[in-house]
Amino acid sequence: MILNVSGRTDIVGFYTEWFMNRYREGFVDVRNPFYPKQVSRIYFKDVDAILFCTKNPIPIVKYIREIKQPILFHVTLTPYQKDIEPNVPRKSKIIEAIKQISAMIGPECIYVRYDPIFINDSYTLNYHIKSFSTLCRLLKGYVKTIIVSFMDDYKNARKHRYQLKWKTLQETDYAAIGQNFSSIAKQNGMVVQTCAEKRNLVEYGFQQGDCLSIELAKRLTGKNVKKWNARNNKNCNCAQMVDIGVYNSCRHFCKYCYANYDEKQVKENYQKHDVASSLLIGHLEENDTIHVKNMSK
Repeated sequence: MILNVSGRTDIVGFYTEWFMNRYREGFVDVRNPFYPKQVSRIYFKDVDAILFCTKNPIPIVKYIREIKQPILFHVTLTPYQKDIEPNVPRKSKIIEAIKQISAMIGPECIYVRYDPIFINDSYTLNYHIKSFSTLCRLLKGYVKTIIVSFMDDYKNARKHRYQLKWKTLQETDYAAIGQNFSSIAKQNGMVVQTCAEKRNLVEYGFQQGDCLSIELAKRLTGKNVKKWNARNNKNCNCAQMVDIGVYNSCRHFCKYCYANYDEKQVKENYQKHDVASSLLIGHLEENDTIHVKNMSK
C-alpha cells in the first residue's frame, strides 16, 4: 500500500505533529469523503511507501529519518505572491527545505511541481520563464524532475476568478513555455514533465510521465501496484494510492486550489483538529463503521 499524504490537504504544512503521532502509534483512521460514517483503518506495518505532497515541507524535515518506509516528496513551488497564495511561507525557506530533504533521500526521490501555470497581467509569460529559470538554477543538483501543469477550471478557481484573472493559454503560449522550460531544465541537469495534461508539450522536449508511475512504485516497494482507479482523469496512469487527507482543511487558501472550495468550512474543520485523534479532523463516533484497509491482501 502506498500512502498519499495528501492530495486532499497539506498535511505536512499544517498537521505534521498529528501525522507523526499516528506514525508512532502505528495506525491512522480515514473517513470516506462520500460516506463519512465509513472509516478505513490503515496500519503503517502495511504501508510500503509514502508520497508526501506539500507546499511547505519545512515542518517534517526533522522527522524524515524516523520514517522507515521509502519516501517520495512532491513539493509544489510556484512564483505567485500573497495575492494568490496568502499563507505559503517564503519561497527561499521552502527551497532550503527541499535541499535538506534531497540530501537525506536523494534527488531522484524529490520532485518539484511548478503547478499550476496561469497567466494574467501580473503573472505574464516572461514572468514565468524568468521564475522557472531562477528555480532551476537554485535547485540544480538537488532535484532531477519538475512536473508542470496548467490551470484547471475548478469551483474554487471560478470563485476567485476576479483575483486570478487568468487568460486562456494560446498555442503560442504553450510553445513558449515548452521551448523555454525544456531548455532551462536541460541546462540545469533536470527534466520537465507533465502528468495527465491534454497539452503534454512532448514536441518541445517535455516528458509525458506520471506523478507516481507504476514502474517507480514497483522499484520503491518491490511489488506490482495497480493503476489508480479512483482517478476520473482518463489521461492519468499513476499508481494506486490511499489518501489520508480531508478536503476543506488546508489553510494555505490558494485561490486556484481544487481541494478547498469552502473557506468557512476550512476554518471550522481546523477547529475540530486534535493532534491526539486517530482522525485528521474530529474524533471517532459510536456509530462509525471501521474496517482495516490492506491492499496487499
